[in-house]
Amino acid sequence: MVRLPPTVPGSAPAKASPPPLLRGAARVVVTGGAGFIGSHLVENLLAAGHPVHVVDDLSTGTIDNLAAVASHPRLRVTIASIADPSVAARCCEDADFVFHLAGVVGVQRLAAEPLVVMQRNLSVTQSMLAAAASAQVPILLTSSSEVYGDGHVPFCEHDSIRPGATEGLRGGYACAKAMGEWLAFGHADDSGLPVVVVRLFNTVGPRQSGDHGMVLPRFVAQAVRNEPITVYGEGAQSRCFAHVGDVVRALVALAQAPGVGGRVFNVGSDVETSVLALAELVRERAGSQSPIARVPFDDVFPRGFVDPVRRVPSLARLRAAIGFAPSMPLAAIVDQLVVGARAELAVAVARS
Repeated sequence: MVRLPPTVPGSAPAKASPPPLLRGAARVVVTGGAGFIGSHLVENLLAAGHPVHVVDDLSTGTIDNLAAVASHPRLRVTIASIADPSVAARCCEDADFVFHLAGVVGVQRLAAEPLVVMQRNLSVTQSMLAAAASAQVPILLTSSSEVYGDGHVPFCEHDSIRPGATEGLRGGYACAKAMGEWLAFGHADDSGLPVVVVRLFNTVGPRQSGDHGMVLPRFVAQAVRNEPITVYGEGAQSRCFAHVGDVVRALVALAQAPGVGGRVFNVGSDVETSVLALAELVRERAGSQSPIARVPFDDVFPRGFVDPVRRVPSLARLRAAIGFAPSMPLAAIVDQLVVGARAELAVAVARS
């Protein structure tokens, strides 16, 4: 006879945590894998033993970002748009997990082509979620801190979002990202799709381009050339900057953590820095003679384009799930980027 353990009166049996979404040497698809964050994620996954299939249309990323792993035997690269349902479906045929990072980024790109940015971000997410749901492939969807809009700081995942008026361009980007989250949870409810959503805050590090308004690589490039470091507005707006290596480790840890399905997690740093203080830090760490030039916001962006005053995440939920804490301080990140920018400048000078 099998003896069962005694039951405490009034107690319910303990429920086992749902299993991780990513287990073992799973076959992984990374959409947007030739991008800044995506390429670092690909390197991490390959080093951990995963076969990785990168799908990227190179509209934002570049194949050069994958140079360090280009000949890796477990890497496959497809140059195509995941917005094409047939491409998304083929990606899921031999996949055990999807990291969905594909999308259009950058506030300057949003200001210049708002309709393209909103439609493309929503279409690629719609296509990928539908394919993953049909194949029942677990997916980690990367969203954005933009969804919080002008909400209460620090931003908490359970807070209602406040993306802004429909007459404002930035709110449209936020709504497209938020709609992607709702679609993900809609598929989870409808078909049982295993999904976890990550809202990324300012991620910085090697390979990030300043071409589309990314502030730190722009400041560093200006500083190493001793050009004016251009601060939009008064520079009082604050942001939190996390190194891409920390962010990638958090993404993988979330995918491998039990009980995260059906939830949203902020990922980033919660150490706040004003844009003006960032410019001063970059100038100091680079030993630069660059002046700091304040440029009126309306000279750079369309009138009425809103720049949030503060953007600070609560990381309590993330810490509870994976024990996450960013490991690289901002000064060390700047030092790393200054070294890289100087090396690129030396190459450019030698070629000229």
